[in-house]
Amino acid sequence: MIFDIHSHAWAYPDHFGDDFREQAQRRAKPGETLDLTVRYEDYRATAPAEVRTVVFGGKAQLSGLWVDDRYVANYAERHGDNVVGFASIDPTQPSWKTEMHNGIEQLGLKGIKLLPMYAGFFPDDKILDPLWEYAGERKLPVLLHTGTTFIAQAPLECTLPRHVDNVAARFPNVPIVMAHLGHPYEGECVAVIRKHPNVYADISALHYRPFQLYHSLMLVQEYGVWDKVLFGTDYPFTTVNATVEGLRKLNDMLVGTALPRLETEQIEQMIYRDSFSLLGIT
Repeated sequence: MIFDIHSHAWAYPDHFGDDFREQAQRRAKPGETLDLTVRYEDYRATAPAEVRTVVFGGKAQLSGLWVDDRYVANYAERHGDNVVGFASIDPTQPSWKTEMHNGIEQLGLKGIKLLPMYAGFFPDDKILDPLWEYAGERKLPVLLHTGTTFIAQAPLECTLPRHVDNVAARFPNVPIVMAHLGHPYEGECVAVIRKHPNVYADISALHYRPFQLYHSLMLVQEYGVWDKVLFGTDYPFTTVNATVEGLRKLNDMLVGTALPRLETEQIEQMIYRDSFSLLGIT
């Protein structure tokens, strides 16, 4: 079975502000209208028969993205036991603690998603201590965006993996996942997951930059942290099948060169790693 730790549930364009949509469209391929519509039937059609999925929406007032947790909870409930929802938190908004408690305790969501860069906050800010304490008490995994974006107003400084180092040192009982291997700050990301037993990274939305992903996973390999890397897609930006195919083709670029190969057995183990058990997701 494949465990996709990083997928989305939202209504496009309803959950996005005009500015977000316009900036996203500018990054689309020339002549192509960007469509970020999420349909579970499309997800299933582009995935193996056995796949379990974490879905979340996102809350970031600064960037113009806001998906109510009830929408995510309803999405997960409609699609059975193979779909698990996470609550999203924007701690720059006054209601964030209430929303966190409601998402977990009332709606039954199983983890927390943070968007530090998109919302404009640092994950190690003391204001978030109640969040990390709550996650530790309830054994909730926290997945947060690390890495770049196309949104101009989202500060890159907030997304650096080094900030997770401070959190993991202070809250060692919280399972933490850094999305997208922190790209393009993969070196920092690998250094952090190597240090902390409770910190992992996912490889979502990276396979369509194959040379960058090869270098990123070579860092993982040389530092000996393959066991800390989890499978994810970032659907609807890409799919399970496309991600698996992209991972399996990475070494093909190296034919005729003396460059070192990624260990294919480790790639396969990552694809089928049971991240739900690792992170305590029930």
